Amino acid sequence: MIRHIVLLKARPEVREAHIAAIFADLHALNLPGILAIHSGRSESPEQIERGYLHGFTVDFTDWDALAAYQAHPDHKRVGAALVAAAQGGLDGILVFDLPC
Repeated sequence: MIRHIVLLKARPEVREAHIAAIFADLHALNLPGILAIHSGRSESPEQIERGYLHGFTVDFTDWDALAAYQAHPDHKRVGAALVAAAQGGLDGILVFDLPC
């Protein structure tokens, strides 16, 4: 399994409802190889998010499923919405892929 982890540092003027709509669009993706999707705002008691207050994970069966997701037009649409909402565009997004 591959856990795809994405953290978002949103622009200050982006409202929670807008981020929730992007995450709803993400959850609506029905692509082969997706095992689970989780998203939300950080609730960490440590409070060391450094501005990356929203994030999501997508669990994939394998690397091929992740590659197919990355190439899919629906992923590209959701990704473009995330980049548009992020502070500094792509600079406001962190991605980490963890083999589990």
